[in-house]
Amino acid sequence: LLFCVIRCDVMEELIKVLDSNLILISTEVVGDIIYMDVESTLIEVRCPYCQAASSRVHSRYTREFQDLPIQNMKTVIRLRNRKMFCPNQECTHKTFAESFSFISPKSKKTNRLIEEIVQLSSKMSSVSAEKYLRAHVVRVGKSTICELLKKGR
Repeated sequence: LLFCVIRCDVMEELIKVLDSNLILISTEVVGDIIYMDVESTLIEVRCPYCQAASSRVHSRYTREFQDLPIQNMKTVIRLRNRKMFCPNQECTHKTFAESFSFISPKSKKTNRLIEEIVQLSSKMSSVSAEKYLRAHVVRVGKSTICELLKKGR
């Protein structure tokens, strides 16, 4: 029991590295993958289109993406993301999704994971990189690797 409490505390700290406003809800280990369920503690979120602050929640959805491995296990974060109402009547958008600096909109990988993929892949062929990354870091295909290398991230 003590081991679980310590481990949960460590997992909570790892989530805070991504964003200090995230909290860990639960973890689950399935095979060689750690799933971490998280959500934001922010009361107000700024509209990315007009910068108006909003605390009115329109809806919630789960956003799933990959992050750097933990203890040689692949990591998938399931973020309970909020869609908010924009309070500004003059804004061109009535609703907007909560956004985070550690991941681009619609991305399936954190920025730091993308940087790691690019760094490792730039030193070997895309086929070798795919084999290594799949075994040690993340599920990724060579076409994704090539695309990330082309973007120069």
